[in-house]
Amino acid sequence: MSGASDPVGTLDVALAHAARLLATQPALAAEQAEEILKVMPGHPAATLILGSARRAAGDAAAAFVTLDALSRAQPKSASVQYELALTLAALGRGEAAVAALRRALQLKPDLADAWRRLGDHLSAMGDSAGADAAYANHVRASTHDPRLLAPAAALAEGRIAAAEALLRDHLKGHPTDVAAIRMLAEVAARLGRLPDAENLLARCLELAPSFTAARHNYAVVLHRQGRSAEAMGEIERLLTVDPRNPGLRSLQAAALARLGEYARAIELYEAVLKAYPGQAKLWMSYGHALKTAGRQPRSIEAYRRSIELQPSLGEAFWSLANLKTYHFTTAEVATMRQQLARTDLTDEDRLHFHFALGKALEDAGQYADSFTQYAEGNRLRRAMLGYSAEETTEHVRRSCLLFTREFFMQRAGSGSPAPAPIFIVGLPRAGSTLVEQILASHPLVEGTMELPDLLGLVRELGARTRRSEASRYPEVLAELGASELRALGERYLEQTRVQRKTDAPYFIDKMPNNWAHVGLIHLILPNARIIDARRHPLSCCFSGFKQHFARGQGFTYSLDDLGRYYRDYVRLMAHFDAVLPGRVHRVIYERMVEDTADEVRRLLAYCGLEYDARCLRFYENERAVRTASSEQVRSPIYRDGVDQWRHYAPWLGPLEQALGPVLATYPDVPSFPADA
Repeated sequence: MSGASDPVGTLDVALAHAARLLATQPALAAEQAEEILKVMPGHPAATLILGSARRAAGDAAAAFVTLDALSRAQPKSASVQYELALTLAALGRGEAAVAALRRALQLKPDLADAWRRLGDHLSAMGDSAGADAAYANHVRASTHDPRLLAPAAALAEGRIAAAEALLRDHLKGHPTDVAAIRMLAEVAARLGRLPDAENLLARCLELAPSFTAARHNYAVVLHRQGRSAEAMGEIERLLTVDPRNPGLRSLQAAALARLGEYARAIELYEAVLKAYPGQAKLWMSYGHALKTAGRQPRSIEAYRRSIELQPSLGEAFWSLANLKTYHFTTAEVATMRQQLARTDLTDEDRLHFHFALGKALEDAGQYADSFTQYAEGNRLRRAMLGYSAEETTEHVRRSCLLFTREFFMQRAGSGSPAPAPIFIVGLPRAGSTLVEQILASHPLVEGTMELPDLLGLVRELGARTRRSEASRYPEVLAELGASELRALGERYLEQTRVQRKTDAPYFIDKMPNNWAHVGLIHLILPNARIIDARRHPLSCCFSGFKQHFARGQGFTYSLDDLGRYYRDYVRLMAHFDAVLPGRVHRVIYERMVEDTADEVRRLLAYCGLEYDARCLRFYENERAVRTASSEQVRSPIYRDGVDQWRHYAPWLGPLEQALGPVLATYPDVPSFPADA
């Protein structure tokens, strides 16, 4: 029988005491571990406690010396690798921390917290797929309820449909199980049903406000829906608890960039890059922020660094092409062709290479080959999307039926009277960025970005939870009274206030897709200005065909879809010209190019603004520009794009056919049958 003086018993007591001190008094824990090591030099458990205590006490450098040596002596210990990973992260060596976490998980795959931290690192590095997999494995490893083991495993293995069925069945009997609700939200996010994911996570946090993993998910979902101001609130709350979390810091940088806080975003990206200097996607995100802030030489350096690190990253090549003013070298063109010859390239990388190579060949005057590249990039992207031209046509038909002159007269005086918003609508690549830059050069007007807020109201009014369901919008507007319409207008103003950086009385919302919602704008903001930026249909549509958009423009990946979309747009705008005469001011791009001074005067007069010569020197405006035309509007009037489509005329037959009479009458508008 062992007595109190038994050395083994004494050692165990001392180790247990040191371990207890770790959480609250790491300095004392370190002293206790050092005392043990004086008696038993090299003892693994005491050495691990010493390293952990030094890190917890803020001396990560000393902790690393201890733990690095221990990891070499104990290469099969998952606990040692995990603690080494935490220490490397504290030292800002994120990539080395990831390697240590992977070693720990190879040794012990059910180490739940290691999966979570790996997800945080991969998220910071721009590896969204890897982060999703790590977080799913964290859910599986941390699930102790046997009823959730099967759906957790399905989620981790990518069997999304099976996970959804199991979780829905479980929640029928256990509707307040926050772990299951969070897992179902992950399923919804993976399926692209972001509003569903948001609602589930909001319910999760209502039941368990301290559920930090769910709050992190909630912030991501908000950001992905364009609601970065709300996401920032969640991120800042999380950072008070975990200020060094790399995934949160990277998400914070992305949210700041979305909110126009480019100086802060760039600083954050630079800090994150110190921890992950070898991450191509992170360099690319940094390049995006630099580009939008007008720091083009540095953005090019960042994109090229991304390519050096990962030559297969097609999006980095497209990012260079998307500057519009960048010309690829012969070597870079050869690299793109080599990458496209690979059989293991993802479709996502492949389509970006096709778009980038199309631009390079266009610059070289090789139009036939260039069109082949553009067409293939569009074919790949079109296959990934669920765009329906019929849905757009049906929306226009329903809008024309609802929004009559009598409908608007009956609701005169409704909505918020605020005159602040200036909406620029139309198709992308129609010259809207030029119009925005001209207006934003006036001292009374602030340029913001393509704001998602009006489209968010549309989704909410439509009350559609599945794509297969019919939307209640726009007919639901007939059910709203004056106070409800005013509340919607005030809500739009409140939501967009976060984008305002100056005290200018007017601001611009340049979301082009808002052409489909001119009726809503007029009802909720009757004093807002609406500007329709229009460009020759072949010029505009083919420019869209050449462009790979980050999101939201699913109609641009087919010449037929483009032609039908442009035709529907012209039809609806002609309808509003008829029922609301003079409500919308139209800017024809070609006229703006040919007679800039007169067109600018007309534009300012419509907006109720006095003439200001700075509007003609718009290219001197150093504001951030967040669209594909950002570099073009930093130069005097961009004339080169007017007739570029003519080089591709032999291949534009499907577009011309889809446009029909809209092409023949431009810039005038053909008559549309009442029941079209």
